[in-house]
Amino acid sequence: MTNPTQTADWSYPTAIRFGAGRIVELADACSKAGIARPLLVTDRGLAGLPITQNALELLETAGLGRAMFSDVDPNPTEVNLAAGIEAFKAGKHDGVIVFGGGSGIDLGKMIAFMADQSGSVWDYENGGGQGICANADVIHPIIAVATTAGTGSEVGRASVLTNSKTHVKKIIAHPKILPTIVISDPELTVGLPEVITVGTGMDAFIHSLEAFSSPFYHPMSQGIALEGMRLVNENLPLVIADPTDIIARGHMMSAASMGAVAFQKGLGAIHALSHPVGANYNTHHGMTNAVVMPFVLKFNRPAIERRMEQAAAYLGIEGGFDGFYDHLMAMRESFGVPAKLNGLGVDTKQIETLAAAAIIDPCAGSNPVKLTLEAARALYEQCI
Repeated sequence: MTNPTQTADWSYPTAIRFGAGRIVELADACSKAGIARPLLVTDRGLAGLPITQNALELLETAGLGRAMFSDVDPNPTEVNLAAGIEAFKAGKHDGVIVFGGGSGIDLGKMIAFMADQSGSVWDYENGGGQGICANADVIHPIIAVATTAGTGSEVGRASVLTNSKTHVKKIIAHPKILPTIVISDPELTVGLPEVITVGTGMDAFIHSLEAFSSPFYHPMSQGIALEGMRLVNENLPLVIADPTDIIARGHMMSAASMGAVAFQKGLGAIHALSHPVGANYNTHHGMTNAVVMPFVLKFNRPAIERRMEQAAAYLGIEGGFDGFYDHLMAMRESFGVPAKLNGLGVDTKQIETLAAAAIIDPCAGSNPVKLTLEAARALYEQCI
């Protein structure tokens, strides 16, 4: 499945301050990044919570102000981005603190990236595939604080943004979108609702699962993906059983970052199918992935069976591919993940639109089995 003669570009994370209680280092992180007037970007749900207010107080006490922008949709759009840039410029900010889960972090990174660019954000899709290069000199520094253990966007050099007109998710990437410093404090995840813990945790697992399945050559990511799956498999049940288990929470935060690092190797059809669903139905990304996962695993089986046997053995699961599949199905059920997408409010009315979007999603190209229009349509019919 892999060929070491392939050419590849490998990049690994930035400085990560990991450990319980390290949110107190937020002001110092800003100082190290050269940020004197930060704008904290988070989502509406987090804006009023104590963890966010505490972060703002830490900034204010250090003389860094108390500015926050929280007009962020669950699947952020260019409309949210425009409002965020307006707030950034109005406050004369010189850097961004991205605070939260994937939506807040992705949008905050885009605000820092786009505030002083001359083009449209869509000009820079897939790293500027239209031949328009971003001006790296005007990208503002970013500090990332993750409050969920799922997306891993805190260690990513890309953001996902939904086009509000076409309902298509786009990936905007640039090396300087990677945050300068990450604060990974598992105490911030303790108060998460169980449904968010499940959705984000399954997202972390699936990032590693799809990276491990990708046919591209990246042995470092391959090893990280395998260990990332093990950490989620062992610790997500512990976190669900005891939300205050700070050790398990820490392992989950590690697994989330590991999944994001691993998928430099590629994702696959789980994400390619989930992105259009999230863009059109505004479903939770991680939970959507969790619903789609088993259908794609069966679709990919001819190409990944041997690899899943290896993963099962490392995770201590007997029965090879079938044992691995059955274990994941039991795990999903125990966490209350819906069996089909209709459990998330998705219907069959837009299957043709969804399928057409899935096959051109950037993640489709690294699926181990070619995702054709016919295959995407059939998978959606099974999922929904």
